[in-house]
Amino acid sequence: MGTIVYVDAFNLYYGALKGTRFKWLDLDAFCRRLLPRDQVTRVRYFTAHVSARPGDPQQPQRQLTYIRALETIPHLSVHLGHYLTHATRMPLANPAPGQPNTVEVIKTEEKGSDVNIATYLMLDACRGGCDTAVVISNDSDLKEPVAVARSEFGLKVGVVNPHPPARRSRALQPSFFKQLRKGTLAACQFPVEITDAQGTFRKPANW
Repeated sequence: MGTIVYVDAFNLYYGALKGTRFKWLDLDAFCRRLLPRDQVTRVRYFTAHVSARPGDPQQPQRQLTYIRALETIPHLSVHLGHYLTHATRMPLANPAPGQPNTVEVIKTEEKGSDVNIATYLMLDACRGGCDTAVVISNDSDLKEPVAVARSEFGLKVGVVNPHPPARRSRALQPSFFKQLRKGTLAACQFPVEITDAQGTFRKPANW
């Protein structure tokens, strides 16, 4: 039956991609390199549309361009949650003497991806869609879906940690574990130019 890979985009981005030159990641090549002995039959990518920020008005367009690149992969599907952005007041780590000890910040939270991953993991297990599932995430909220997929459906469930090893979530108890390496990211980039049914487009310039 093969392997289905579930990619928590928010977790992957903040764990391994932010601040690097590897954001133009070819998930097909990435999964094949990460799982050389598996037959990857489907990749499910869980994300949410971001909003423009005053300091980065092109962020939504870059994301849409990347999703367009991903959609050239025939066996990949994109599953959307949503982002919530709001102003909130948070404490300063080292407030100056006599100065306020809190600051107002713009906080963005991604909602829905963990639930969507759990839903599709259970759905694929119920349908017998794979014999191996691989979750690319370090989110401890996925502990129960991983456990149920293993114990109730007999799936072999792997977890790939995109965060540094010291931040690995021990709550997740997979059948096997892999630590994501930057060398894998570097080796699995899309070409600068990609052609789809709509024409040719390029990797965003400031990526």
